[in-house]
Amino acid sequence: MQQAPNIERSWRQRLYIILESGRHDDWATRIFEWAMAALILANVAAVALETVPAIAAAWHGFFVVFDDISISLFTAEYLLRLWVAVEHPPVRARGPIKGRLWFALRPAMLIDLAVIVPFWFASLLAVDTRFLRIFRVIWLLKLARFSPVLATLGRVVGAEKRGLVGALIIVLGAAFVMASLMYLIEGHTQPEVFGTIPDALWWALTTLTTVGYGDAVPVTALGKVLGGITMILGVWLIALPVGIISTGYLNEIRRRDFVVTWGMVAKVPLFRDLDATAVAEITQILRARNVRAGELITMSGDEADSMYFIQSGEVELTLPDGNVTLSDGDFFGEMSLLAPVRRGGTARAIIRCELLVLDAADFGQLMKRRPGIAPLIARAASEGKPHPVRGDIAAEELQHHTS
Repeated sequence: MQQAPNIERSWRQRLYIILESGRHDDWATRIFEWAMAALILANVAAVALETVPAIAAAWHGFFVVFDDISISLFTAEYLLRLWVAVEHPPVRARGPIKGRLWFALRPAMLIDLAVIVPFWFASLLAVDTRFLRIFRVIWLLKLARFSPVLATLGRVVGAEKRGLVGALIIVLGAAFVMASLMYLIEGHTQPEVFGTIPDALWWALTTLTTVGYGDAVPVTALGKVLGGITMILGVWLIALPVGIISTGYLNEIRRRDFVVTWGMVAKVPLFRDLDATAVAEITQILRARNVRAGELITMSGDEADSMYFIQSGEVELTLPDGNVTLSDGDFFGEMSLLAPVRRGGTARAIIRCELLVLDAADFGQLMKRRPGIAPLIARAASEGKPHPVRGDIAAEELQHHTS
């Protein structure tokens, strides 16, 4: 009697990974995300093509079928997301009904709902849906689900909203001040253009934003001087939100990379007794290295002077007792940080790899600056047991060191 519920939950968990986990190491998730992104872009392209009379007349039947298929797929996606939502811990904590309602009110789900509701509403009421097709442009917002870059940008805008609102207030305030001054200067000379502050405000906004339509131009000498000042001020002010977003985006990328790197360093057995500050200091002395597919990273018998972390890619270790494949998040060669040893195996990149390298010399300088680190690492090394490979080194290296 319990087999069916178990099968149902197994399917639900698998669909949750595909739809909501964002795991790019899962092949089904990657296929789903690429397919949905392609479908969204195809629908946006259809909006543009349908406005061309010749194309709309020749391909009318295709566009109708394409609309029906797209709406059906997006509706199925929305319903499946609601079904698997209970696998999300915050939803599970609220219960199946309240949790799914909370999940449905999230911005991403509201966008999904806004995509499909107008078309089903129009279909049920037998309304001509041609005027609704223009709303497919909002489907571009769905791309944020399937693009890590867009998702990151959305988080940056959300995090920097106070700074962006402040920049907007400054721009609007400057526009009002310049419009008021231009009204005083040019109001009597050009009453049809600058006769009121609202009229002058249009000129101020187009000038501050460096658009300059040319429909409102000062003619007096003082007005031209004010116009020049407004142009220069506009360049400075419009740069404010650009700087805020770019700085926030860079900080977001740095935070993400730091968290990933910190996690890789923290799981190394040698560093298990170090505090968070010491681990953070180790991440700061790492250097990046890109390796082409097939390129040798280390050779058996060479002097080991670096430890390697694999940010992305795959590395094959050729050891005396067999080969081992390492991938994202793995590491090798950590015993080189403690004493001069010889490589017990050869490391070769299977595909293009992005590595982080920790040089023994740099690590030695760190231990000199932080004397308390050395005894902690020595204790971890003395308590460690030889093992063939733990994403790190051949047993020969570990045995050579511990002996």
